[in-house]
Amino acid sequence: MKDRLTDALYGLGWSTVKKLPEPVANGLGRRIADQVWKRRGKSVLRLESNLARVVPDASPERLAALSRAGMRSYMRYWMESFRLPSWSRGRMANGFVPEDVHHLVDGLASGRGVVIALPHMGNYDLAGAWVTTKMDTPFTTVAERLKPETLYDRFVAYRESLGMEVLPHTGGSAFGTLARRLRAGGLVCLVADRDLSASGVEVKFFGETARMPAGPAMLAQQTGAVLLPVTLWYDDSPIMKGRVHPPIEVPETGDRASRTSSMTQAMADAFATGIADHPEDWHMLQRLWLADLEERRP
Repeated sequence: MKDRLTDALYGLGWSTVKKLPEPVANGLGRRIADQVWKRRGKSVLRLESNLARVVPDASPERLAALSRAGMRSYMRYWMESFRLPSWSRGRMANGFVPEDVHHLVDGLASGRGVVIALPHMGNYDLAGAWVTTKMDTPFTTVAERLKPETLYDRFVAYRESLGMEVLPHTGGSAFGTLARRLRAGGLVCLVADRDLSASGVEVKFFGETARMPAGPAMLAQQTGAVLLPVTLWYDDSPIMKGRVHPPIEVPETGDRASRTSSMTQAMADAFATGIADHPEDWHMLQRLWLADLEERRP
């Protein structure tokens, strides 16, 4: 029953919110965010705890303000996502303005393939829609399998409608398909600040140990693709902003494990730079640091 209700609510969002005038949808998102924030549920408290690592000298009042802004940013992501299928190609192409996009242009022009790695910031679906419209470049991504299966299918259909090829995170074949796309000079985009496999790489992240997926670094090593971290954020305008960080090079020495560790740490450092500059746009409502994950174990 809970799964069916979840699926129905998401379906209602995609069918109803996209029909609302944009100011109405934006206002609705802010009201929902403020109500959720006031309830101080587990997700809000976890977000606040995560932000305390990002801004360690913040007062309780500052953390509360950040978490409220964070929930508004998170709900903006959902309101945009529900409405994106109804946007024109022109609106998608002009809805995102990234800095240093030459790193991406140069990487694609090299023919080596490009891996873009992002944290849970801003709206990566909008950034993806910008790539498929403004740059006229298709790409492949991976989606976490959700319950119920019908909800996963909704997300796949939604992202495919924006021009993305979507592979399931589970099943074992995603890595091989991604490698083939890269060897053909293609583009792969992966959200990579939270390990879902329990076999990720330990990194130092805001002074504490966390685990992030090894996939981006391993793909770059095995295929010769360019690895580019990207961070996203909102400001007071309707246009999302972002930055394409410089390429992460494959170390010339060391075995595969040490090279993967070094590259994943560099990716985490790039993420930390963007998150520190725009902490309210990092939508991490789950446990991330190992200390928090260990607390949950019986």
